Amino acid sequence: QVQLVESGGGLVQAGGSLRLSCAASGGTFSRYAMAWFRQAPGKEREFVAGISRGSSNTYYADSVKGRFAISRDNAKNTSYLQMNSLKPEDTAIYYCAARYYSVDASPERYNYWGQGTQVTVSS
Repeated sequence: QVQLVESGGGLVQAGGSLRLSCAASGGTFSRYAMAWFRQAPGKEREFVAGISRGSSNTYYADSVKGRFAISRDNAKNTSYLQMNSLKPEDTAIYYCAARYYSVDASPERYNYWGQGTQVTVSS
């Protein structure tokens, strides 16, 4: 069993930056592909970014490509989401998730989830 804990959310003005962290415990972190999802009020949970087990492959939703960067440090059992040039439409609860093997854009395919961290971008 893997436990995931997100941190780093908050309130930021449009154009600003935030860095989210996802700390994992209870499993072999390097065995899991990691991803970030987000969910805004009244909307479905959507894929934001994913990273393969060894960091060789990263994937992004079109809406965040060029502004967000996902990374991981297997020695620290932590995944990160650097968010730059934030927009009000990025406002959501952000969740990290883990699954065996490869990244998938469908939230149903993920075995483990964090509790989420709120990101609010003001205009």
